[in-house]
Amino acid sequence: MAGWPRRAKERLGGGFAWCLALPAVVMALAAEEPARFLEPIDNLAVSWRRLFVASGNQWYEVEPSLAWMRRHQMQEDSSVNKLLLPFGDNLLLTCWTKPEGSCYKQDLSNEQQQPAIFGQELVTCLRRGSASGWMYYNNHSSEWHLVVATTQKLNDSQADKCTPAKSTAETAVTIKGEHQKSVSDYHLLPLAGNNFLYFVDAFLWNKHFFFPYYHYNLSVEPKVVILKQDLVRNHVLRHGQKILGCAGGTRILSSKYIEERALWIGVFDSAETQRTPTSTALCIFDLSQVLNNSEGCNFNGFAEFPSDPSSDEPSACDRIAWPINNSTLLSHSDLVSVYATVVLNKIVLFLGTGKGQLLKVILDENMKPNCPDILFEIEEETTIFHKLELDPTDKDYIYLPSNNEIRRTRVANCGKYISCKECLSAMDPHCGWCYLNNSCTLKGECPFSNNLTNWASISYGSDKCLKIYTSKTDRGEISVTAVGNSEAQSTCKVIDVKTNKTLCENEKPAIMNCSCHLKRADLIGKVVQVLLISGSWHLSEIFEFDDCSLEKICSECSSHTGCTSSARENRCVSWTVTCTQKVDCHGIVNASSGKDTSQSPEPMLITSIEPMWISTLGKNEVLVRGENFTRSGLYKMLITGTSSCKPDEIPVTEVLNRTHMKFCLPPSRKEAKSICIKKNGFQCSPPVPLYYVTLPVCSGIFPNVSWKSGGRNMTIRGRHLNVTDMVTILDEWEQNLTQFTCHRARAECGFTTPTVSPEKKTASVVLKVEKRNISCIEFRYDPDPEFIHYELTTDLEPDLELKIHKENDNLSILRSEIEVFMSHMIDNKLLNITFTVQNISQTATRSIIHCRAKRSQNSSASKIDTSSVKVYVKVGNFKCEVPNEARNYSFLYILLLIPVVIVVAVFVTQRKSKQLNRKLSEHLELLECELRKEIRDGFVELQMEKLDVVDSFETIPFLDYKHFVLRTFFPEAGGTSFIFIEDSNEPVSRNPGHKDESITALYALICNKHFLVTLIHTLEKQKTFSVKDRCLFASFLTIALQTNLVYLTHILEVLTRDLMEQSSNIQPKLMLRRTESVVEKLLTNWMSVCLSGFLRETFGEPFYLLVTTLNQRIIRGPVDVITCKALYTLNEDWLLWQVTEFNVVALNVVFEKIPENEGEGTSQTIQVNVLDCDTIGQAKEKILQAFLDKNGSLYGLQLSEMGLALQSGAQATELLDIDSSSVILENGITKLNTIQHYEISDGATIKVFKKTTNLSDGEYSHNYCHLILPDSEAAKDTQGSKHKGKQKFKVKEMYLTKLLSTKVAIHCVVEKLFRSIWTLPNNKAPVAIKYFFDFLDAQAENKKITDPDVVHIWKTNSLPLRFWVNILKNPQFVFDIKKTPHLDGCLSVIAQAFMDAFSLSEQQLGKEAPTNKLLYAKDIPLYKEEVKAFYKAVRDLPSVSTSELEEFLTQESKKHENEFNKAAALTKIYHYIARYFDEILNKLEKERGLEEARKQLLCIRALVEEKKKCKWISEESTVP
Repeated sequence: MAGWPRRAKERLGGGFAWCLALPAVVMALAAEEPARFLEPIDNLAVSWRRLFVASGNQWYEVEPSLAWMRRHQMQEDSSVNKLLLPFGDNLLLTCWTKPEGSCYKQDLSNEQQQPAIFGQELVTCLRRGSASGWMYYNNHSSEWHLVVATTQKLNDSQADKCTPAKSTAETAVTIKGEHQKSVSDYHLLPLAGNNFLYFVDAFLWNKHFFFPYYHYNLSVEPKVVILKQDLVRNHVLRHGQKILGCAGGTRILSSKYIEERALWIGVFDSAETQRTPTSTALCIFDLSQVLNNSEGCNFNGFAEFPSDPSSDEPSACDRIAWPINNSTLLSHSDLVSVYATVVLNKIVLFLGTGKGQLLKVILDENMKPNCPDILFEIEEETTIFHKLELDPTDKDYIYLPSNNEIRRTRVANCGKYISCKECLSAMDPHCGWCYLNNSCTLKGECPFSNNLTNWASISYGSDKCLKIYTSKTDRGEISVTAVGNSEAQSTCKVIDVKTNKTLCENEKPAIMNCSCHLKRADLIGKVVQVLLISGSWHLSEIFEFDDCSLEKICSECSSHTGCTSSARENRCVSWTVTCTQKVDCHGIVNASSGKDTSQSPEPMLITSIEPMWISTLGKNEVLVRGENFTRSGLYKMLITGTSSCKPDEIPVTEVLNRTHMKFCLPPSRKEAKSICIKKNGFQCSPPVPLYYVTLPVCSGIFPNVSWKSGGRNMTIRGRHLNVTDMVTILDEWEQNLTQFTCHRARAECGFTTPTVSPEKKTASVVLKVEKRNISCIEFRYDPDPEFIHYELTTDLEPDLELKIHKENDNLSILRSEIEVFMSHMIDNKLLNITFTVQNISQTATRSIIHCRAKRSQNSSASKIDTSSVKVYVKVGNFKCEVPNEARNYSFLYILLLIPVVIVVAVFVTQRKSKQLNRKLSEHLELLECELRKEIRDGFVELQMEKLDVVDSFETIPFLDYKHFVLRTFFPEAGGTSFIFIEDSNEPVSRNPGHKDESITALYALICNKHFLVTLIHTLEKQKTFSVKDRCLFASFLTIALQTNLVYLTHILEVLTRDLMEQSSNIQPKLMLRRTESVVEKLLTNWMSVCLSGFLRETFGEPFYLLVTTLNQRIIRGPVDVITCKALYTLNEDWLLWQVTEFNVVALNVVFEKIPENEGEGTSQTIQVNVLDCDTIGQAKEKILQAFLDKNGSLYGLQLSEMGLALQSGAQATELLDIDSSSVILENGITKLNTIQHYEISDGATIKVFKKTTNLSDGEYSHNYCHLILPDSEAAKDTQGSKHKGKQKFKVKEMYLTKLLSTKVAIHCVVEKLFRSIWTLPNNKAPVAIKYFFDFLDAQAENKKITDPDVVHIWKTNSLPLRFWVNILKNPQFVFDIKKTPHLDGCLSVIAQAFMDAFSLSEQQLGKEAPTNKLLYAKDIPLYKEEVKAFYKAVRDLPSVSTSELEEFLTQESKKHENEFNKAAALTKIYHYIARYFDEILNKLEKERGLEEARKQLLCIRALVEEKKKCKWISEESTVP
C-alpha cells in the first residue's frame, strides 16, 4: 500500500477519466411527464434542493420538478455508478466501476471546477457487484471520511473482465479519509473464504455503522454486520453480526433507515420462483434491539469475516434479530422497494412493486399497517427501482424511478375522499380538510393552510367536521341537531332547497352546537340544507327527509309502508329511490342461531382453478376442481392478497358435484392471491394461487399482413393475453370475421386469418374481458400472391429441381408457409410429387422460390413428360396452378417497326414546327412593345407614389355598447340577436314584484360554480353539441352573466385550467388556437366586454382612419361594379388586372335646393373628379362624398333618390346605368353605362335632382358586366384603329406593383394602428390584458412549463388571434358602416401581417410565396421586436390585485346593467339543458356534491312544464 499514492499520481496524468459536465442543458417535459435518461437508472439521491441520478456512464443533476437536467459524463464508456452520496455543503461523491473502482469529489457550487479524485479501488469494479457507503465528518482530523462496504469478487467475475488488486480482493469494508494517502489494514474489514456478499445499505446510528447484506447464492439468511465508529483513529472496530429474521427471506431487495425513530425497514424476498401473496415480506426492526446483545457475535459455521483474535464471543450473544412484534409487518406478492417517513407522528411507508405500482401504507400506534393505497400505476408495468426518494423542495411529491424514467407523483390521493368526515377518518397524515375549497386536499394545495381554521388535519380528528343528527320527539316533531367544534357564537339554519325558505333558525352564543325543532309535516318529502355558521366557518350538508330515513331499527323499517333496509347503505331507505338488494330482517335476527348440521368427515382439497389468471375486473364464472365437495352446507371462498388487507369472502354460485363448483370473483387490485374454500364449522382447504393482473395490452402482431384468401398463421404479442374471454377479428366495417380464445400463453396468442372479400383492406383485433371490449391491434390484407411461371430441371438424377417465379409483394412470405407439389403422367397414371422449399431469393422485380424433390420410384427409370406436368402452390387457404414458362417472340417484330415509325414522325414534326415558329415570331414581336410599356408605367407609378391619408373627418360613427356586443357575440345571427336587447321604452313589467320563477331559479342554479362547470363539460361531451352550439351557448351565458362579470371571470379561470389539462398531455402550443370549445368563445366574449372602453378611447380613431383611407385608395382607380375588383388593392385576389386605359374627368356638379328643405339653403356648384370608366352609380357615390367633404354635412337625398342629368345648353339628358342606349353583347350580357359611354368631357355640367320614380341602382346579376368583359368580347374590345389590329397583351403579374403602391399609400396609418395595440400609453396596460397574461404566466409556472414559447403562444392565441384579428377584419363590429367584400379582402391582408408579427417562427419566403406574405415581409422583423417588447412590458408591470380586478369588473357590470334581456338568454340556455336533460341528470347523479343542484334542476323543469301547461290552458280558454 506504500506505493499507492505514486501510482495514482501517474494515472492522473494524460487521459485520466474525469467527469465532464456537458455545456448543453437537457430540457425535460412538464412535471406530469417522466424525465427520461439514455440508459436504465443505476442510482439516485436527493439533497440541497437537488435530485441526482446516475445512468450508465453519466450522472445528472435534475431540477426537483423535473423541468430540466444537466448531464455530466465519464470518459470510460462502460463505467457504472456504484455510489452517489451528497455530503457537506454542496459536495457530491460519485464512485464508478471504472477506472479501478475510483471515487470523485464534485463541488456543486463551482460547475467549472473539475472533480477531484477521492480515492481508487474503493468500490467494486464488477457491474453486478454492490457498494453501500456513508460519509461522515471527523472533527479530530478535520476531514470527511467514507466508510464503504463493497463486493470485490463474484463466482463469475471474469465475465466483467475485472480483476481486483490483491490488496483489496479479500476486503469487505473500507474507511478512507479525504486527505488520507493510503489505506492500512486498520482501515479494512477483511472477507473470509469464497464468500460472495451483496451489501444492501449503509447507515450510522448511535455511533455504530450498520451494513445489511445477503449471500449471492441465497443459501443462508441475510445478516447485518455492525462496526463501531472510531472518531480518534478512524479504524475499523468490529462490534458483531446478527441474522435478520423476516418470514424466511434470503434476499434483501430494498432498505430504509428511519433516523427519527431509530428503525430500519427491509423488503425481504424468498427464493421461490412462483409468486404467492407471501413471496415478499416487509419487516421493521428496532435498531436498539438489533444492537443489544450483539457485541462479539460471529458465525463460525458460516463465517463471512475472519474471527477477531483479540476478543472472545460473549455468552449473552443473541444471534437472531427479530422484527418488531416478532412478526412480519406486511406480506405481498411482489414488493421491490421501500421508503419511510414520519408525518404528524405517524410512520408512512411508500412501497414499489415489480409490476409498476406505488403503494402507500400508514402504521397505527401499535405499528400495524393499513391496507395499502395505490398511488400510481405505470402503464407499461416496468419494475420500480429499489430506491425511492421524496422531492427535497416539496414533500407533497415523491419520485418514482423505473427503468430509464423518473416520474414525480403526489404522496396521497386526497381527492378520493368526498366529505370532511371521510377525509379525516382515513387517518392519512398527508390529507386534511380545506374549508376554503370545501374539499380534501394536501396541505400545499389549500390556500392559507398554515391557519388552523382553514385546513384541518388528522391531528384534530373528525370532530372538526359538521355532524347532523335527526331524531323523533314524543310530540311528533323532528329534531335536527348540527354539531361542530368552535367556541365562537354559532348559528344554524334549516332551509327548504326548493323554495329557499328558512324553515328554522337558531343561534347559540358560546358553542358551535345548535338544534332546530320542526314539525314532521315541514320536513317529510323535502330536500333541506342544514347550515352551521361560526366565524369564518361555513359548514353545510344536504338532506332528503322521508318517512323511511327516520327509522333506525331494521324491523321497524320493514314494517313501514314503502320502506326497505339497504344492505349497502346500512340504513332504512324508500324503495322508490334505491336499487339496493332488500335485506331479510328475519334472516339477520336469526343468523347467529343457525347451525350447519351436515358433516364433512373428509377434508376438502382444491386441485385446480380455471382460469388461474384473471383481470382486475374480476371473473363472472370460475370453475374450481377439487375433492370432497358436498351439496349441503354453506361454502365460501376466501381470497387473500396483501396481508394487511381484509380477505374477500365469496359465496359459492353453484355446487355441481363432489369435485366441481362455480364461483363469481369480484374486481380486485393486481397481485398474486391465494384462495381456499371454507365450509361453515370447518377449516379452510389448503390454499392455491390465483393471479389478478391488469387488462391485456397488445404490443405487436407478427406478421402484420395477410393475403385475402386467409389461412396465414399470425401471433399477437402483448401482456396478460391469457385473461381474455374472447378474441374477435373485425373488418373495417366492424363486421365479425372470426372469434377464438387465447388462454394458454400470457405473452403470445396465435390464430389463423380468415378469408375476406377483395374490397376489404384492413382488419382489427378486439379483446373481450368480461363485458369490456379492448382495442388490440390492426393488420393489413393484401392481394393474394401472384406466381408467374415455373422452371423444371429433370436432368439432376435422382433429384428434381423446381424454380417458381413470383411477383414481389409486401407479404414477406416465409418458406415454411409455402407448400409445392407437382403432378405428371407416366404410363397413363397420374403421379404426385411433393417438393421441399430450400430458399427464396429476390431480385428487383420478382422472387424465385427454389424447390427440390426426390423422384418417385415409379418414374425414376422414365423420362418425365413435361407437357403433362402441372405445378401447384398452396399458401394458407390460397391454392393455385403455376403456369409454364412461355416463350413469345412476337415482340421482336414490334421492336423492328419502332425505328421506322420514329423516323417518319420526326420528319413530319420538323416541317410543321418551322411553319409554327414563323407565326409565333410575328406575334411575339407585336406583344413585346405592349409588355414594355405596361412594366414601365407600373415602375413610374410606384416611384412617384405618395402617402394617401385622409386629412380629417367628422365624428367617428361608433356603435353603442349593446350593438357592439351583439355583433361580436353573434356575427352570423343577423337581426335575430336583437331579442337580447332590453327595450328602454317598454316598462320592465306591469307588476314589478312579479318574476318568472323558472328563470330566477335557473339563474340561481347557474350561479353555482360546480354545477355550471359540470354542465359545460357534459354538454361538450355530446356528439350533437356542435361547434356552433358551443359558441352560441358561450354567448348566451355571457349575456346572462353580464351583470356578474366577477363570477363569469371565475368560471373562465376554471374552464381555462380544465382546457390546459386536456392540452398539456398532447400539444400545449395548440391551446386556444381554434374556437372548438365553450371556454374559447367565452374568452373572446370576455375580452370584447372588458376591452370595449379601450376600443373607443385608444384604438377607434386609428382604426377608422385606416378604413377611410383604404376606401379612398380603392376608389381612386377603376372598380368593377359586378365583381368589386379594383386596380388599387392590397389583395391579389381582388386585383382588377383586366382594366383598360382610363382618365380623370372633372365635373361641375350643380346641387339644387331640395323642396322639403327650401328654407335651409340655396343651390351650389362644386367640382368633382370622377373616372371615365365609372358607372353612373359610382359617380353618384363620389358626388355625394364630395358634398359631405366640402360642407361637413350630408346632402338631403339618399343615393337611391338622387338622379343625375347632363346639362348641355337648355337640354338635359338623364344619366342611368342602364337605358335604351346600353350596349348588349353577343351572348346577351348588358354592359353598364359609364361616363365614357355618354361621352362626358372635362368641365361638363352635371345637375343633381330628386327622382320622381325610385328606380334603385341595386346589385346586378351575372347578366350584366362592367370592366371585366366576357372572354370573346374582351378580344374584340382590344382591337381598333389605335392598336392597328394588335391584341393588347395582359397578364395579372404585370399589375402586382399596384399592391405595393397601395401598401405604401397607407403604410403610416397601418403602423399607427398596430402601435396603438401593442404600446402601453402612460406605461399602463388594460386591466383585462394584464390580468389574463399574469394568469397564463401563473398557470405555466404551476404546470412547470419552462419553455417561453408556450406562454408566448398562449398569450398570442388569447388576445391577438382571438380578439384583435376579429376586430381588424370586421370594422362593422365597432362602427356603424357597411363593409364591402373588397374592403374585407384588404383587411384580411393587414390582419395576416398583424398575426405574423406575433409568430415565433421565421418566415421562409421564396419566389412562389403568396403576395399577401411578401407584401409585409420586410416589416415583420421590426414588428416582432415591438411585440416582444410589448409582452415584456406587460409582464414587468405590477400585478393586478384581486380587489382591483373585481372593482374593474363590477364597474363594467354596472355601466350596462339594464341593456340586455337576461331572461331571453337564460331561456336559450335552458333549451340546451332540455335537449340533453337526461345526460346532464345522469352526470349530476355521479358527481359528488351536486345532489342539491340535481334537485334544483328537476324543480326548474317542473316549473317550465307547469308554465307551458298554464299557457296552453290559457290559450284554450280564449278560443271562442
